[in-house]
Amino acid sequence: MFSIPPLETLIERLENPLFVEKGVSLYVLRLDKLDKYISGNKWFKLKYNLLEAQKKGFQKILTFGGAFSNHIVATASAGKLFNLETIGIIRGEEILPLNPRLQFAQDSGMALHYLDREQYREKTNPLFIETLKEQFGDFYLIPEGGSNALAIAGTAEILSFLPEYPVHFDAVCTCVGTAGTLTGLAVSLFNTQTQLIGIATLKNASFLYDEAYKLLESGQYTQYQDFNILLDYHFGGYAKSKPALLQFIETFEQQHSISIEPVYTGKLFYGIFDSIKKGFFKPSSNILVIHCGGIF
Repeated sequence: MFSIPPLETLIERLENPLFVEKGVSLYVLRLDKLDKYISGNKWFKLKYNLLEAQKKGFQKILTFGGAFSNHIVATASAGKLFNLETIGIIRGEEILPLNPRLQFAQDSGMALHYLDREQYREKTNPLFIETLKEQFGDFYLIPEGGSNALAIAGTAEILSFLPEYPVHFDAVCTCVGTAGTLTGLAVSLFNTQTQLIGIATLKNASFLYDEAYKLLESGQYTQYQDFNILLDYHFGGYAKSKPALLQFIETFEQQHSISIEPVYTGKLFYGIFDSIKKGFFKPSSNILVIHCGGIF
């Protein structure tokens, strides 16, 4: 149905004068190479949700996302692959022509429905979900960003190769939007000597700690690695950027031949590089950065 290569084969070591100066080594887990559309961490978040939907006999998936959501793209593509009808509830009003992401989702068979921002805030309200079922019929619900207990079971598999990998990583780093990937990594890193670092892509994102703990509780995980979320690399908020970020992305792509974007992975690598400059990581540290996809 959907196969992925051995994850350890997707690790690349980057070379940069900064790393030599600070005495660290930086590796990238290229989850962006898994699939063109079900890319990066999205496959791991969707995997057990889709299997659960099939197991329970659902024919229809409903989920939420913004107009430029990678989650909407991945869910539409995965629904087509699993032969499931998909419905995307999109934040904001319809703007024609559709942007490339929404056009792809629609071309993949996803039915797009739009809510104003006030209505969209009700996306976790059980009464509101019932009104959606009255409108669309019964469906399997996947939350915005795909983060729930089943998503954690999937993202916990991202580092399944670590016990056999020849390099010990002193730190693992990921971007954080809904905390589903960070939480899965925390579960899989329990009882290791590896530091877990998240780079928040949202402004005023200290609430992400609470979101992560709620996800751990929903999955009944009581043993997990502590984590630290760096909150100062949002560049104005979700999907916002500034010239310094765009210049960093351009330079990074020229130097390393890896595509990144300004919503998630650009902020991730900017935050890691800046933290290295500031001495956040100890000399001789081996740092693994999770490239969580998002390149459309």
